Amino acid sequence: MPTIPVTCGTGTLGRQVTDRLHADGHDVRVLSRRSQPYAVDLRDGRGLDVAVEGVDTIAHCASTPRGGDDTAAGHLIEAAKRAGVPHLVHNSIVGVDRLPLGYYRIKHRVERMIEESGTGWTILRTTQFHDLVLRIVAGAARLPVMPLPAGVRMQPVDSGEVTDRLAELAASAPAGRVPDMGGPEIRALPELARACLGATGRKRPLMPVRLAGKAYAGYRRGDHLSPERAVGKATFEEFLAERFSRPE
Repeated sequence: MPTIPVTCGTGTLGRQVTDRLHADGHDVRVLSRRSQPYAVDLRDGRGLDVAVEGVDTIAHCASTPRGGDDTAAGHLIEAAKRAGVPHLVHNSIVGVDRLPLGYYRIKHRVERMIEESGTGWTILRTTQFHDLVLRIVAGAARLPVMPLPAGVRMQPVDSGEVTDRLAELAASAPAGRVPDMGGPEIRALPELARACLGATGRKRPLMPVRLAGKAYAGYRRGDHLSPERAVGKATFEEFLAERFSRPE
């Protein structure tokens, strides 16, 4: 079985990928700033050479909207090249090449860096995770009236299903840019908000808000959606039912 390090292996997605790869019998190295014996810091590259020595594939799950993904990817790519790692798998986001957002521009830059790295690579773009949509709506629900961007639709996908796909790709040969992975339904944001309110037993009036800027225009066009790749299975309501049926 391949040896596969997972960057940010203690994070939301990385932890799921780590667990899935372990379950499939792979030798997994959890990479994070505090994980032993493979404590690494992607911000400056410390610990990476030891962490990727002799591995078959790297699953790169580390990302932050606070910035620095390109710096982290640069350190990881250089370490992978020094170690002769034959395969780097990376999860990205649908629309990074279309939406003029700073975080998306950096994510797109990371894609190009991996493509030009000279090592084997696989990149999977996905639509928004159910968890992200829940966080957006829950944040708006803190107010007496829920402000929501007018005319915006979402295509939430289950992070567990993305995990399964990433684990499959990490255990396979480099495949380049693979087909996008979108959730099963494209839904208006107010519909998703009402589903969240119903699942949590709250009531809030919704207030559509028209925003300015090219990014908002891109969201209204659906540049973050992948209707032709609606391959996810779990709906947003099924996610909510599972999340809020858990014992506290």
